Amino acid sequence: METTQNKILILKEDYLLLNACVKNTKMVTMKESHPTRTLSEELKRAVLVDRDDFPEDVIRLNSVVTIKDMGNGNEISLRIVLPEFADIKQKKISVLAPMGTALIGFKKGDSVTWQMPSGIKKLLILEVKAELVV
Repeated sequence: METTQNKILILKEDYLLLNACVKNTKMVTMKESHPTRTLSEELKRAVLVDRDDFPEDVIRLNSVVTIKDMGNGNEISLRIVLPEFADIKQKKISVLAPMGTALIGFKKGDSVTWQMPSGIKKLLILEVKAELVV
């Protein structure tokens, strides 16, 4: 769950990849006490943007994001990637993971409240480094 129901910005080519990823991934349903939104639900809120018009401070695939956990003050930098490239040791998280889904489409300065496996987290997006793949 996230603070607002505002639209999120998604690069058109990322949208195609993410939509295919969602359709081709067999999600295992886990019984959790709190429901979480999925990437497919987030994509329904997306405003699609061409590469030339896409803001550099918006999180997309391959973005390196620095976030602050407002609950404990910890800061971490992560790269948002497709599931096959996820590697927590290299700080690469899947866009299908709760953290990846929570962050995609938001921008520097946004605050996001989301249900994570460890509970509800409020995250502040401190920095976004665009890594546009050509």
